Amino acid sequence: MPLGDYQRIAVSRRERILVLALDNGKVNAVDSQMHRELARVFLDAQDDADSDLVILTGTGRAFCAGGDAAWFRRQIEDPRTFRAIAPEAKRIVSSLLDLEKPLLCRLNGAAAGLGATIALMSDVIVAADTAVIGDPHIKVGLVAGDGGAIIWPQLIGFARAKEMLLTGDLLPAPEAARMGLINHAVPAAELDAKVDEIAAKILGNPRWAVRWTKTVANIPLRELAARLSDPAIAYEILTNLTEDRREAVDAFIERRDPQYSGE
Repeated sequence: MPLGDYQRIAVSRRERILVLALDNGKVNAVDSQMHRELARVFLDAQDDADSDLVILTGTGRAFCAGGDAAWFRRQIEDPRTFRAIAPEAKRIVSSLLDLEKPLLCRLNGAAAGLGATIALMSDVIVAADTAVIGDPHIKVGLVAGDGGAIIWPQLIGFARAKEMLLTGDLLPAPEAARMGLINHAVPAAELDAKVDEIAAKILGNPRWAVRWTKTVANIPLRELAARLSDPAIAYEILTNLTEDRREAVDAFIERRDPQYSGE
């Protein structure tokens, strides 16, 4: 799949900057096609000879609001489909952390679940002050197996990370910036200017010094992901088989309060 040949990711260029925009409806929910493309796009970005820096953003009003509800329901009805995406899930995280080029996240709107994970595993995260970010896997009956349990504690410590992961709450971008979860929260009208400012500073430095500094800084994260991804995804697969998982998704789709049984 060459760069540009995606159905859920819009690709554009500005000189030596590669812009990847998640593009799947109003909130850019992750479905099977986007999941498949996310498992490939960072490998393609690494091999792209025409760029030295990558900006990751979303189209529309959200960055990426997590998993698509219809996709969730199919995974419940046929658990084999959930099991089958495990290699993709691991590859999304590993390829993101292996990307040598600096990755700037332009957080234009809500980032939840896997959307939050790929945002937080970027190198610099600049958000519109109207954006929110969180990992509500738990609210749809799942373990945060796609990387949330890996990256959140590294950024804000275990106490605050576990509170966020166990409640599934969403943080306003200014609060996320104050606690060090993201780098900057700026007025939406200033988002592009701030991203461009940081991109210009990075691109003004020697290419290989930049790439290999990032590579060294990511070694602990790569090692941690290698240790935790298999058990995290295994637990996530198990939670997809529970009755409360089904109830959580049904309640979400039907727009009602869930009635959990504990099973």
